[in-house]
Formats: sequence, structure tokens, C-alpha cells
Amino acid sequence: MRDLTGGRDVIAVEGKTVGALIDALERRYPGVKSRLCREGKLDPGLSAHVDGRTARGLHEPVTEESEVQFLPAIAGG
Repeated sequence: MRDLTGGRDVIAVEGKTVGALIDALERRYPGVKSRLCREGKLDPGLSAHVDGRTARGLHEPVTEESEVQFLPAIAGG
């Protein structure tokens, strides 16, 4: 997504949930949300991690100090 963020790989935005952070990113960098979400949920090919733990969805709470990463989802059997 660096093509949308002017090459930045770390961005600070405010929000109390993963979904609120995505909305804040979308306001600053239009097009981000469509790459992260599908039909109101996190894209099934991605996972969100809050402070090193896998988030359970867009309503996952975050704090002002939280680090959130969006990574390709890993599946297998």
C-alpha cells in the first residue's frame, strides 16, 4: 500500500478499534480501505495484528500506544 501512502510504511492515526483506524487511514489515504476490507469485514486474505496478537475483527480495541499490522493471512492443514 506504499503507493497510496507516498512510500510510508509506518503511519500514526487515531482510533479506538481496528475498524476506526482503517477509517482514519482511508480519510488520509483514499483507497486504503478497499484494499483492506470486503463487504464490511477485513479481507479474508488478510489478518490484523494488534500488539502482536491476531485481532478478532474490526471491532478489536486498540489503545493510543498500540501497534497494528495488516499481514497476509496464513492458512493450511
